[in-house]
Amino acid sequence: MSVTVVGSIAFDAVSTPFGERERMLGGAATHFALAASFFDDVRVVGPVGDDFGDAELAVLATRGTDVADVERVAGGKTFFWKGAYGRDLNSRETLETQLNVFEQFEPKLSAASRASDVLFLANIQPELQLQVLEQMGEARFVALDSMNLWIDIARDALLDVIGRVTCVILNDAELRQLTGKPNVVSAAREVLRYGPSAVVAKQGEYGAVLMTEDDYVALPAYPLETVVDPTGAGDTFAGGFVGYLARHGFEPGTLRQAMAYGTALASFNVEAFGTERVTRLTQVEVDARVAELERITQLKQAVA
Repeated sequence: MSVTVVGSIAFDAVSTPFGERERMLGGAATHFALAASFFDDVRVVGPVGDDFGDAELAVLATRGTDVADVERVAGGKTFFWKGAYGRDLNSRETLETQLNVFEQFEPKLSAASRASDVLFLANIQPELQLQVLEQMGEARFVALDSMNLWIDIARDALLDVIGRVTCVILNDAELRQLTGKPNVVSAAREVLRYGPSAVVAKQGEYGAVLMTEDDYVALPAYPLETVVDPTGAGDTFAGGFVGYLARHGFEPGTLRQAMAYGTALASFNVEAFGTERVTRLTQVEVDARVAELERITQLKQAVA
């Protein structure tokens, strides 16, 4: 199968207690594609400006990702985000956002992107996500991400999109905000009633939860002593999760394994700034970390 991702391609400026970068490649579609490309063919749809050079495009194309649908807008600048993390790396302060070419983004999918079996709608306006769905063929699996802003100002459109997708991937606070429910379990159960067959709650350093009608999976984050930069970890998780499903199918056991691969890839992402770690990552490293994650989460019932 193949995967199409529609979302932001960006330049980020980030500072954390472990250092800073004034300009590095980022964006939801970028982080997703770098992770998903371990498992299947990936096609990226998103806009960039004249300041987006061949070096950045080469990183985006790591492991063969198709960048033919990356739209270069003449005379424009690439989406830019600047943020800072304190000692609590679960929260960050946005210092600057320049939408630039992303402000007028209208997704245009080539025939190849429309023909993909799997689609990931990264965090963009729900109205744009609906435009993408109208262009797509009969994708077998569609997942989406969103954020608190769209829950606040575009709730009806977001619920419309949610009702048309297979899987919703949000953080736990967003799930509670969307549903008004007090905890992740009740919130995920409510979202399943909206139409999807699976809900994933991202929980940062505490891991992630998957819920379907018949199953519940909770995985901790991979234990790391040093986290350098959490930017893009959620999109990296989504890329690993969705990419694994694209390659191996959508059975219950596969969903559980996809959670492990998403978790492992996200743990690599946070070990360096931006895309630095995942760009040079190998399949051997990923598989080894998944094996270690499975070992430390294994539980056997004690014999009385």
